[in-house]
Amino acid sequence: MSVIAEIIDTLENKIVKLFSKIKNLEKNNQELREKLSDATQIISKQSEEIEALKKQYEILKIANTLLGSDDNKRDTKLKINSLIREIDYCIAQLSD
Repeated sequence: MSVIAEIIDTLENKIVKLFSKIKNLEKNNQELREKLSDATQIISKQSEEIEALKKQYEILKIANTLLGSDDNKRDTKLKINSLIREIDYCIAQLSD
């Protein structure tokens, strides 16, 4: 009977260790999920900032061309034509 008791004690010890490892892994998993969530939010904010900076850059390019730079004249003309078409469309909508 003492052999069976030793086997049971050994099994109990192993089960306790397994439960401890499971708890540690679950805790680690939760921490990693939180870090992933934080990283995702940071990436999202940075993507928004990048898009805003790209828009600012385009606006600055157009303003620079309007001030007399020859570098981006074509782009500026296309943008102005696009704006004129939008204004014409709005005027047409208002007159209907």
